[in-house]
Amino acid sequence: MLINLQHAVSYAMGDQYYGAKASLSVWAPRVTIGSEFSLSQIWVISGSFGNDLNTIEAGWQVSPQLYGDGRPRFFTYWTTDAYQETGCYNLLCSGFVQTNSKIAIGAAISPTSALNAGQFDIDLLVWKDPKHGHWWLEFGPGLLVGYWPTFLFSHLAEHANMVQFGGEIVNTQSSGFHTSTQMGSGHFAEEGFRRAAYFRNLQLVDWDNSLIPLANLRLLADHPNCYSIQGGVNRVWGNYFYYGGPGRNVRCP
Repeated sequence: MLINLQHAVSYAMGDQYYGAKASLSVWAPRVTIGSEFSLSQIWVISGSFGNDLNTIEAGWQVSPQLYGDGRPRFFTYWTTDAYQETGCYNLLCSGFVQTNSKIAIGAAISPTSALNAGQFDIDLLVWKDPKHGHWWLEFGPGLLVGYWPTFLFSHLAEHANMVQFGGEIVNTQSSGFHTSTQMGSGHFAEEGFRRAAYFRNLQLVDWDNSLIPLANLRLLADHPNCYSIQGGVNRVWGNYFYYGGPGRNVRCP
């Protein structure tokens, strides 16, 4: 059985980053194989893509295996060794320290966006406390959820060198065909507002804890016939992008 991760993301890399912020539309994509998942998240990354990769991740995820249903759920994740042995989702291992009991990590998010109807998004901010060095997670306007302690990390103990936003799915190719697990809304980026999922108001946290727009948006869809991405900038949404897709289709067999 071949398992791989597929992405439609925007990213910035090369500088020193101290956090990221965005508004993510929330959908309930269909996950067709129970061991697969579909997520939408912010990644804060440092280190090489070898065994010492450090990441902090937060967003929403549909994972029947993890949660027992097909609802989008608020989640956190971290690793210090490229997903090999360290780290976990939510509070399944020691690491992330929750400081706010009003927000349930792993809880279903409601309402969700609907095709050609209401669009609902959540605001997420990850930022590094300059005094103690911890990485804090904020949900909505000013609601601190908790933090990842600085001692968990090697490279992220200092700063991030890459920030990424977007969608990810697992493709379990047990039959030789591409999965039909959806990303985002299950519709391609090109279909636009009220049909495709989006990220808007993409921002970075700089060295003095200021939010700055994400300039020079880089986009990557590693399987564009299955899941696509399309970006832009305007006065209302700032830097934004649409992303997602249905997975298996005529162009993605």
